Amino acid sequence: MRRTRALIVGGGPAGASATIVLARAGAPHLLVERNRETGDAICGGFLSWRTLESLRALGVAPDALGPARITSLRLIAGEQMVETPLRRAAHGVSRRLLDSVLLQRAIDAGAAVERGVTVRAVDHLMARFDDGADLASDALFLASGKHDVRGCARPAEARGRDPALGLRVRLEATPGLERLIGDAIELHLFDRGYVGIVRQEDGSANVCLAVHRSAMLEAGSPAALFDQLARRHPRLGERLAYRSDSLPIDAIANIPYGWRTRGGTPGIFRLGDQAGVIPSLAGEGMGIAIASGIRSAHAYLAGGPDAAVAFQTRFARATARPIRLAGLVRDAAERPGLAAAVLPVLARLPRLIDTIAALTRIGHSPLDRTRVPQDH
Repeated sequence: MRRTRALIVGGGPAGASATIVLARAGAPHLLVERNRETGDAICGGFLSWRTLESLRALGVAPDALGPARITSLRLIAGEQMVETPLRRAAHGVSRRLLDSVLLQRAIDAGAAVERGVTVRAVDHLMARFDDGADLASDALFLASGKHDVRGCARPAEARGRDPALGLRVRLEATPGLERLIGDAIELHLFDRGYVGIVRQEDGSANVCLAVHRSAMLEAGSPAALFDQLARRHPRLGERLAYRSDSLPIDAIANIPYGWRTRGGTPGIFRLGDQAGVIPSLAGEGMGIAIASGIRSAHAYLAGGPDAAVAFQTRFARATARPIRLAGLVRDAAERPGLAAAVLPVLARLPRLIDTIAALTRIGHSPLDRTRVPQDH
C-alpha cells in the first residue's frame, strides 16, 4: 500500500491553494486530480476583490488571469434595472484558466501531482482509487468541489426538498455582446432562480443559472428553460440571443446551498464546497475555496493532522455570516414580487448593495495576507 503524509483530493482552487502552501514549505504531500486535462468547471467565473487579495498571497497577480476587469454590478428583475459601481475592481475568469494557473504555480513550487486519478471512496485517512489501489495518509485534504466522495459525502438532507441545479452556457465573443455586458457582472432575477453573466478572458460571456428543480421540471429541459426565460425576460433574452445551439449546456444537480460543516474529524481538512456552499449570487464561492486551502495548509504546518478539528471549527465560524446572509438575499431574489419591491429601494440606496456585498465576503485572517515565499 502506498502512503503519503498529506493527501490532497482535487486540483481545483481549494486543493491547488493548499498544495502551493505545502509545497513551498517543503512538506511531504501528494495532490490527485481526476481529470487528465484542466477543464472548465461549472462556475460563475467571478473573483471578488477579496478573492484577488488571497490570490496575491499565493503569488498570483490579476494580470495572470486575463484582461476581464469587472467594475460594476447590474441587478435586473423584469423591467427594472439597478447598476452600481463595485467598491473595488473584481475579475472575470474561466475556471480553465484559473485552475491552470494555480496548479502550475503548485508544480513550479515542487508539488507532487498525479492526474487522471479518481478517488472513489475514503475510509477515514485511506483513499481508494478507481483502479482498486489504496493510499494511506496522515492527513487528508478533501477538495473535491461539488462532487461528493463516498465515505465523506455531505448529508443528503442538505439539498432540501426542492434542490438547486446549476446550468451553464457560453456566449461567444461578439461586439454586440461586449456592448450589452461591458465590464459589469449581471444578475438576472426570476421565479425560483437567477442567472449570473460575466465576460471572461477571451471576451466570451459565462452564463451561469441557479434554479430550483421544480422550475426546471416545469420547463421540461435545460434548453426549454433557457428559451422560456428569454421570452419572459427581454433583457435576458437580448443576451441569450447570442447563444449557439451547437454549444452544450453544462449541468450539475443537487447543490446544497447554505450547507456548511460545523465540526471536524481528526486528520481530515474539508475545503471549498466540502466545507461550506455559499449561494452563487454572492460571488464568493471561489474566495471561500482559496481561503480554505490557504488556512488549512497553514493549520497543518503548525499543528499537523490533529489541527484539522480546530481548523474546521474556525472556518465554520468564518463562513457563517456570509453564507447565512447570502441565503437571505437568495431567498428574496427568487421571489419576483419581493425582488420588484426591493430594487427601487436599492436604486435610491446604492451603498446598501455595497454593504451587502462586503458582508458576504469571508472575513480576513492574518494567514490570508501572509505571502507564500517565492520560488528560487
